Amino acid sequence: MVNEPTHTVTRYDQELESLRGIVARMGGLVERQTAQAIAAVVDQNEEAAREPPRLDAEVDQLEREAEQLAIRILALRAPMAVDLRQIVAVLKMSGDLERIGDYASSIARRALKVEQLEGALSFSALRAMGRLVQENLHKAVEAMVENDATRAKEVWNADTEVDEIYTSMFRELVTYMMEDPRNIGPCIHLLFMAKNLERIGDHATNIAERIYYAVTGDMLPAERPRGGDAAKAIPG
Repeated sequence: MVNEPTHTVTRYDQELESLRGIVARMGGLVERQTAQAIAAVVDQNEEAAREPPRLDAEVDQLEREAEQLAIRILALRAPMAVDLRQIVAVLKMSGDLERIGDYASSIARRALKVEQLEGALSFSALRAMGRLVQENLHKAVEAMVENDATRAKEVWNADTEVDEIYTSMFRELVTYMMEDPRNIGPCIHLLFMAKNLERIGDHATNIAERIYYAVTGDMLPAERPRGGDAAKAIPG
């Protein structure tokens, strides 16, 4: 691009910055959706439960804008090397963020359907899992905004603990259902919400992998660290 007119180079830089800005806004929105979904569950907060589905349309619109702009840049600017990796990564990350928003909305919709299980089950495990997922998502969004490969790798490694909590919850809830059929309904809701949280964690890890590759040109190992064997027990 050395021989291109200055205004063309400036326009190209502006388009790249605009693309990053769109996905950064998506990241902020899905962080908010996730936080509100978790509050809806652990605090039985009805107002918090309404917000994630309300934000879905805005997240979806931003994803469309990111896709259109990324395709435009790829078609008209023919980026190379680092720019090409980053544009493709941002395009994929927008898809991950959109899915995170969907999972958060699903958690919020189920949240108010859950009844306490006669004191047998507290929300402590779900709260701990939610806190970890929120932290990983926040770090992933920060790494995305700052092109920080080191932080991205931290997120990639941290998914193990999320899987361990999910596996423990899965076994505990199955035990409650076997002990008393009246627990089946609430436990099923909790299982699906825990699975959705685990999937949010997986998409945060996807984002981390894409950032790492975009920044370094190297791919993280295909085999991710895993913390349990029940992580795929319920379809996501």
